[in-house]
Amino acid sequence: MNYTTLPSTDIKVSKLCLGTMTFGNQNTEAEGHDQMDYALERGINFFDTAELYPVPATPKTYADTERIMGNWFKKTGKRDQIVLASKIAGSGDYTAHIRDHEHFSPKHIREAVEGSLQRLQTDYLDLYQLHWPERKTNFFSVRGYRNHPDNDPWKENFEEILATFASLIEEGKIKQIGLSNETPWGIMRFAELAKQGYPKMITVQNPYSLLNRLFEVGNSEVCMREGMGLLAYSPLGFGRLTGKYRDGMPDKSRFKLFPNLARFNGDNSIKATEGYYQIAQEFGVSLTQMALAFVTSRPFLTANIIGATNLEQLKENIDSVDLSLDKEILKAIDRLQESIPNPAP
Repeated sequence: MNYTTLPSTDIKVSKLCLGTMTFGNQNTEAEGHDQMDYALERGINFFDTAELYPVPATPKTYADTERIMGNWFKKTGKRDQIVLASKIAGSGDYTAHIRDHEHFSPKHIREAVEGSLQRLQTDYLDLYQLHWPERKTNFFSVRGYRNHPDNDPWKENFEEILATFASLIEEGKIKQIGLSNETPWGIMRFAELAKQGYPKMITVQNPYSLLNRLFEVGNSEVCMREGMGLLAYSPLGFGRLTGKYRDGMPDKSRFKLFPNLARFNGDNSIKATEGYYQIAQEFGVSLTQMALAFVTSRPFLTANIIGATNLEQLKENIDSVDLSLDKEILKAIDRLQESIPNPAP
């Protein structure tokens, strides 16, 4: 396993992070525990979760993933071996069952942190993230900013959020803070406030893969210049980049189970995936491992969040850390990106 540190800290983390959003839906508690055991055995010391999980978010399964993970920590006693990240749910139709307004008010942030600590059976979180901006921005499958601030009821509350986090950090309940699904403007607003003495957002958890390299436009420079790191999620595009859907769509695939989340299912995504499959074949590597190795190799990346529904998938994903992509394969990847740019925003 390769390691780095969370930006601006001495917290050592594996370059691969175990994503857990399937625990409690596609995976049972026992299967989730097996994945955590195996990931730790292979050197992964960074686990990411959220109060929203499992996906898709429903009132019935709210926060079940954190409960499953908390039972593992209690059973194994290995909390001190894990860098643990969680998130507070942002506003949106899919989170109305969690809280109906002012998701990032001081009251709700504190309630969310306390709830996660209780479910995860821990006294602190190493990294706590805002799962989505409260602003009307950065929607799946929407390229660019299409709203107008005058049509957005959100009122700027960045300082209030950071002041609340400062109190929670002082109390020892969280160590570091980060963002998710954020835009360059939002990242910079938080970064500028950190220079005024507020706690610093050190990571941004956004989608990034061969099918969606939009983070490179704006966000990558912001993060590299401001000392922040990407936690890349959906590096395999809901499994599209494994190549397993080239010959059809199994009934239990994520695309069948969660059609509202299948932004990687368009014609251009399918066409691009076929192109990446041919590149992998040409260079004699697994498409899955090529896709993951590409993400892991990016200079703005802190950790690549991998997920799986079985241990065989998890093993192949983790093995990608040993694959180094040479200049020729990277050139081939970039040529395809130029011809079919970012087919799955």
